[in-house]
Order: sequence, then C-alpha cells, then structure tokens
Amino acid sequence: MFKLVLIMTRIFYLCSISLAFILNTVYGQALPAGEPQKLGIDQARLEHADEIIKTAVENKEIPGAVFLITRHHKIVWRKAFGYKEILPRQRKMKADDIFDLASLTKPMVAAASIMILVDRGKLRLLDKVSRYFPDFIPWLDDSSKHKTDIRLIHLLTHTSGLPPYAPVKKLEEKYGAPAPDSLLKYIAAVKRHHKPGTYFKYSCLNFITLQRVVEKVSGQPLADFSWENIFKPLNLKDTFFKPAEELLDRCVPTEILKNEDKPLIGKVHDPLARIMMDCNSGNAGLFSTADDMAVYASMLLNGGEFNDTRILSKAAVRALISLPQGYEEFGRSLGWDLNSAYSSNQGDLFSKDTFGHTGYTGTSMIIDPQTETVVILLTNRAHPHDKGSVVRLRSLIANVAAGAVLD
Repeated sequence: MFKLVLIMTRIFYLCSISLAFILNTVYGQALPAGEPQKLGIDQARLEHADEIIKTAVENKEIPGAVFLITRHHKIVWRKAFGYKEILPRQRKMKADDIFDLASLTKPMVAAASIMILVDRGKLRLLDKVSRYFPDFIPWLDDSSKHKTDIRLIHLLTHTSGLPPYAPVKKLEEKYGAPAPDSLLKYIAAVKRHHKPGTYFKYSCLNFITLQRVVEKVSGQPLADFSWENIFKPLNLKDTFFKPAEELLDRCVPTEILKNEDKPLIGKVHDPLARIMMDCNSGNAGLFSTADDMAVYASMLLNGGEFNDTRILSKAAVRALISLPQGYEEFGRSLGWDLNSAYSSNQGDLFSKDTFGHTGYTGTSMIIDPQTETVVILLTNRAHPHDKGSVVRLRSLIANVAAGAVLD
C-alpha cells in the first residue's frame, strides 16, 4: 500500500511538471520547468515564501504579486497571488501579467545598451559626457575653481553628482511636454551635488543621460535599440516600452493619479519618463513579465548568451555585475546594485556576489551567480494610491529563497 501511494504521488508530480511545460508553451515561456528537489531547492522551505506573500496581501500591504524562482536556468517556483487591480474593479493576478518595472529599466535597458556599444567599440566608460553633449558642464570646486568632468562610469555607478530627480511640473510649464531635448539641457546645466567619483547619490538623471548617449551613438531611440539588440534576440515577446492596446488587459495597473478615476494601465508610472520623455526613458518605462525577466537573468548568468544567441560578451557581463576598480566603496556595479544602501531586497543570506535591482512600483530581481539562483518578486504596491510597502517583504522573501538552496 505504501509503495502504491509513492507511485501515485510520483505520477501526480510528473503530471504537474508536464502541465507546467504545456503552460510554458501557452505563455511563450522560454525557460523550462524543473523539479525543485532535483535542482537543489527545498520545496517545503519555499512554501514559507507563499505564506509571507499571502499575509502581505491579507494585511493590504500589497494588492497582489507574482513570485518566480529559477535555479540552474530552470523555473522551480512560479505563482500569482491576490489581485492585479482592486479599483475601480477587482481582477485576479495572473502569473503572465505584465508589470511596469520602473527602475529595473536602468540596468536591464540603459546599462546593457551602453555595454553593447562598449562591446562594439563605439564608446568607452571613461568617455566624458561632454564628448557627446558639449554643453554638459563639469563639476566646479567653489574654492579652487578646479573642474572635474562627468564620465559615463560616473553615471552608471550613481557617482556623477547629478541630483536625484528633476522638477517635472516646472519643466513642463517652461518647455511643454514631452520635451526630451529640453530635459537634457536642464540636466546638462543643473548644479552638481559633489565631485564625480567621490560620493554615491542615486539619480534618475544619470540614466536619462545614458539613454541620450545611446541614442546619439546608435542613431535610434532607446526603445528601438533595446528591442533590436536585447529583447527580440532573446525572444522576449512581453518586454517593451509602451505596451500595445491589445495587451492592456494583461498590464498590471499602478496609481490612480490625482483628479483621475482610473489607474495608469500600460503607461509608465514615473513622472519624468511619462511626461517629459514620452514613455521612452532610460530611468523607467520598461514593461515585462516574470517569465521574460527569468530569461534575461539566465542570459546574464550564462555570460551574455542564451539559446546560442549572444547579447553581450562575457567580459561585458563581468564588468556589468562587478564593482568597478576604485568604486568598491559605493556598492554599485554598472547599473546593478551589489551592496549599497539600496540593496536590502537581497536579504541576509545570498552570496557576496549577488546583484539585483528594485523598481518604485514594487518590482525587484535578485541574481546570485554562486548558486545560479534568481528571485523575481513583482508586486503592484503603488496601486491604487501609492501607499503599499514592500521593503521588508522583499528581504523576507530573499531570505526564504536563499535558505531553500540545499547545495
């Protein structure tokens, strides 16, 4: 009788895995499903993460979430929780829903695009920004009057001295909107906070500037360049700027803005990206699914290649995910976060080589190269009134995921 139960249990599990592969085909998911235990993951431990997310939904910390884990390039956990929309109507979250990734745009698009151009010999990280935009002023020491140029590596590591953000309303009143060129003129002349390379200050303006460099060198809008050189080659069909009309039903809503009766759906939440940059921006604006993000992460873990398609050289990936020499104290690689003050989403247990990023809307991705583990947690914490919190939740989920790794 006991053997029969074991056999039936095994058959049930194999059927579940088969169903997962069928779902992979339906959703266009490129990574195969894998059995957690065979991939060195303790399934029972991962169930604690489900409980934590369910509690967060019940306590109304977030309306809903999609949670996905990969190990050794296979998906071992993929679940949806709660609701993708609660106002003005209620809709259940689905695992293939499309999220506004917010600041994950910075490493996944802007930084990667820069490194593709580095691979091609079109630019170098030590290039001055003024090489591409002559009006881009340097930092000026008030005492000595000594000038220090801002370079691409300063933008990538958030050590440029540019302020964190820009006064969107004032810029819109002055220049109209959208006005990418006017925004760049503002960034080029705005007062610098500190000498480049000496202080870490997270700034969206860094990555809008990097976007404009990519566009000037490549001759293409960032959205087009990233689609042709990253997302299309990886077959990421649900990753793009400005989702098409027919995909809006799958898009997870964010905030209901003041004087509006409906939330933003399929339109970037970030005001600079939405208003001044017409939803094509290096700081925010990318939409994607957990499945597509898993493929992107596998490309990085595989040294820039996926399914015999190379996006970046191994050297470029190594540079992307490592602390640059001389910048170790800041904890930031070229777009990704390793151990800065913003890296609490990585929890306490993953390896020292772990890197990742978060998005204001409630999104996050963690990648541990040592264990080849990827943790993707996508929430809609900004829906409906930008009051949800996921800072602690991200850390808790990261700890459970890291603790579930057996080998």
